[in-house]
Parts: sequence; structure tokens; C-alpha cells
Amino acid sequence: MTTVLVGGCFDLMHIGHIYFLEEAKKLGDRLVVLLESDETIKRIKGDHRPIHTQEQRKKMLEAIKFVDEVINIKPLKTDKEYFDLVQKIHPNIIAVTEGDPILSKKQQQAELIGAAAVIIPRIPNISTTSLAKALEVE
Repeated sequence: MTTVLVGGCFDLMHIGHIYFLEEAKKLGDRLVVLLESDETIKRIKGDHRPIHTQEQRKKMLEAIKFVDEVINIKPLKTDKEYFDLVQKIHPNIIAVTEGDPILSKKQQQAELIGAAAVIIPRIPNISTTSLAKALEVE
């Protein structure tokens, strides 16, 4: 069985997220999502985010038919903690969005555990940030 791993915030779910998850699932038999904590998102994106709590985001992801498992990530302090979590899951493939700010880290993690890193292109002009701005929550 081929396990595909993705990670992210998945706040304000939109068509870009659905496309990414669907394309990731096509790469294997089992799609596992590592879901960032509210604390981590707030630290990265600012006090106005996330819009939805981690539990709400998890429920939405679990409702998507091609997502097999969603794992809530607790706030992690180091790259090693994240790597240890990825290593426990031991995916065959780590799928990453084109332009991911930590793409090189994810590629390194994949290489260290013998997984392939696959980059999935973005849908142009669609992002949670652009949606949040349009809704005036940013």
C-alpha cells in the first residue's frame, strides 16, 4: 500500500485545497493529512488566523472522500519533532504544493526516510489569504 502524506493549515477550505488533496490521493492508496495547530497558524499568519479551529478543520477534511486520515499536530517547537512525526507515519510519498515556503525541508525529510517528494501545481489566483482579504477578515 502506497501512503501519501500532506501537511498544512487548510483554513477557509477552497477549491485549491480540494484540487491539491485530490491530486495527492491519485499518487497512492492512502492519503494522510497532518493538520497544523491553531497556535502554529497564529504564529505564522497572525492573530486574526485561523478562522476555523483545528477540530473544525479536521471535521471538514474528514468529510472529503479521498482523505483517509487526518492527524492533528500539536504545536511543535523544532524541525526534529516534525521529522519524528513524519518518520512514524513513514509515507512513500510526501506531496507538496508548488511554492510551499518550506519545500526544501519537506524534500529533505522525504529523502531521509526514503520517500519521494512530489510537487503539485497550484491553481492560479486562489489562496486562503486572498479569500480572507475578500471576506475582510485580514
